[in-house]
Amino acid sequence: MSNAAIGFERDRPRDERVAPEPGIYLEVELRPNSNPDSLEKKRNHLKPASAKLDASENRIVGLFVPADAQPILDSILQEYQTGDLTEKGQNPPNKPFVEPIEAIRKARLETFWTDDLKALPKKPTDTIWWEVWCVKSAEKELEALADKLEARCAPEEQRLAFPEHVVVPVLASRAMMELMLFARFSITELRLATDTPSFFVDDLNGDEQIEWTDDLAERIEWPGSDVPAVCLLDSGVNRAHSLIEPALSTAELFSVRREWGVDDTGPCPGHGTQMAGIALHGDLVPRLASAGPIQLSHRLESVKILPPPGMEKPEERFYGPITKSAVSIAEIGRPNRRRVFCMAVTNEDISGMQPSTWSAALDQEAAGVTVEDARAPRRLIVVSAGNAPNPIMFRDVQPADTFPIEDPAQAWNVVTVGGYTDKIHIAEPELADHSPLAAAGDLSPYTRTSTLWTMGRNRPLKPDIVMEAGNRAVDASRTTVVDTASLSVATTGPEVDRRPLVPFRATSAATAEAARLASRLMAANPDYWPETIRALMIHGAEWTDKMRFALDPLGKTDASKLLRHFGYGVPTFERSVASSENHLALVAQSEIQPYSASSGFQDCHYYDLPWPRQALEAIGDEEVKLKITLSYFVDPNPGALASLDPYRYQSFGLRFDLKRRLESLETFKRRVNVDEREDPKRKPPSQTDTDNWRFPIDGPLAGSLHCNEWTGPAAWLLARNLLCVKPVGGWWKNRADKKTRQQRTRYALVVSVKTANEDVELHTDINAIVSTAVPVAQEIEVGF
Repeated sequence: MSNAAIGFERDRPRDERVAPEPGIYLEVELRPNSNPDSLEKKRNHLKPASAKLDASENRIVGLFVPADAQPILDSILQEYQTGDLTEKGQNPPNKPFVEPIEAIRKARLETFWTDDLKALPKKPTDTIWWEVWCVKSAEKELEALADKLEARCAPEEQRLAFPEHVVVPVLASRAMMELMLFARFSITELRLATDTPSFFVDDLNGDEQIEWTDDLAERIEWPGSDVPAVCLLDSGVNRAHSLIEPALSTAELFSVRREWGVDDTGPCPGHGTQMAGIALHGDLVPRLASAGPIQLSHRLESVKILPPPGMEKPEERFYGPITKSAVSIAEIGRPNRRRVFCMAVTNEDISGMQPSTWSAALDQEAAGVTVEDARAPRRLIVVSAGNAPNPIMFRDVQPADTFPIEDPAQAWNVVTVGGYTDKIHIAEPELADHSPLAAAGDLSPYTRTSTLWTMGRNRPLKPDIVMEAGNRAVDASRTTVVDTASLSVATTGPEVDRRPLVPFRATSAATAEAARLASRLMAANPDYWPETIRALMIHGAEWTDKMRFALDPLGKTDASKLLRHFGYGVPTFERSVASSENHLALVAQSEIQPYSASSGFQDCHYYDLPWPRQALEAIGDEEVKLKITLSYFVDPNPGALASLDPYRYQSFGLRFDLKRRLESLETFKRRVNVDEREDPKRKPPSQTDTDNWRFPIDGPLAGSLHCNEWTGPAAWLLARNLLCVKPVGGWWKNRADKKTRQQRTRYALVVSVKTANEDVELHTDINAIVSTAVPVAQEIEVGF
């Protein structure tokens, strides 16, 4: 294989951090009707944090006292007791400050809890979503501390910002929260985080819902026409909704059959409109609860692929051509628009274990394969994993692994979306004795997995990611299970003049949210290919604590099996575009010719990884995490043998490999590239330091997406500074004509390094390296 040296670039602003001020928290009890502001002394930085009333109408105030102000506070109290009276009024000194005080105690967690005391966790291990009121300048410190304690902060878009504070939902036990509260002194108040849609979808009448949605619509900065779009392949959309109409024109409503119309009238009426709300805005609860402007960076399109009630439903075997037709219709309308195709329609109860005509059609559309063997644009397609049954009787509830992912979600080139849930707060009074069926961070009861697919190495790992799909509630006797609004997300309803807000759940909601993420990444990175956006989505995914507790104790092979359960985790927009001092990301886009005219391998790409040597040497044996994601689209060849041999299904395949720590450059190249060997049939010996990878380095045979993590000492990474992207077998190599064999294709590569050490400045050092030292042997697109 021929060699090519490929380079990266790097340019990101530094991340501003504010060190927490040392000190203590005191609980101060004030007399009724006293003003908590009387405790504030700006010169000495004495500042009230939280305030609430007790049963006797006394005011309980959390007072922050910096370390250097503690002697001053002691002096103020001492002078009040022993100092000379003032000449005017014969009052003791410091009377306005001290006299309202009934008692001073060491602060407790209860000091800062301003919600109903019944909702406060009693046991140290009790876990809830806390509403953490944090000093605005210390938000990053809070995130870092939560990460160290294995607590979890909600994404930025679920937070509320005020002039002095930011409200951050944090999933943590009581013990974790006490550590966070008294370790940084940046938390001023705690409440129960209640981001359920119950208030909006249950408590408000229709007119009130319209007022709330109209208010939100007025605060949205709606996008123009030259932005990416989420193209919904569903039951149609009711664009009369105030939260949809400005982002979906009548010219962007289509149908694969004219007689079906474009309105939302499928087998599940309203489904397309509900998908539209999530695809455009995400969960509406934090949007409705906020007060400031909201800027949208993408639009909607709709192609109706489901017939209205009363019309004959097409047979499943026709849905491949129907999907192809839907893609074509949307692109004819706006051929130059960047779009994400979103489909939450599956072949009910039909396992996706083997390639089907429908899944192969999706792979063709993603890869841009046409009947004339020409190359159409590549496309990003997001597909749901399918929904598990939701029985009423608890005894009938089965684990997600019981239900295999449905056709066509086995398609290699699509992003297959399963469901997890963070919804654990049940708000309905009539369900007060109920508890959430799934724990926060675990799989949603509505999702499916691919763990039942046999011959795992010959089947792609699905789902790729999981997104919020809602939860269910089980009664105290563990007899019945119910669906409930408070364990769902809020979205746009099709009855825009009666109930414009409705609850939404299951993998449809998860898939719409994934499409929204993809379109936002497209808007933020206009030069990135669909393959690259897919790579960023997977690279920005992380497993929740619940998932990691299942993954971490396992060996590599068993951990790979759990990928069929959780995928690569939960992505967020912030992580997908992450760049901070201690989190470095490199992205490359490149073309490659996998095979030669003589059926041999052709190109092998090398990346000289520009590690910041000084920064890594400084932390030495401290642990760093290297993550690599490789994404490309294959031309499918579904046939009798394709289900047994993935090399017969894929047109080509790519893999990445990293130089091992004690391996010389020459040995590495001979190991990964047969053209570097004197005897191509003999593989040279190499150091086998592969134990630090989370999954087997040879990975599964099937799939067009490969992601792995290496964890080890920072100093070890310095010697692992060369990355190879190499071709493996495919039907182009052995079964195609000469012209097809010599085709060039493309891939996206994402590499990131992360350390928990907040003092390490990785990307500051790397900026100078990549601007001068990395050779680029061919023209490629590079970005971050």
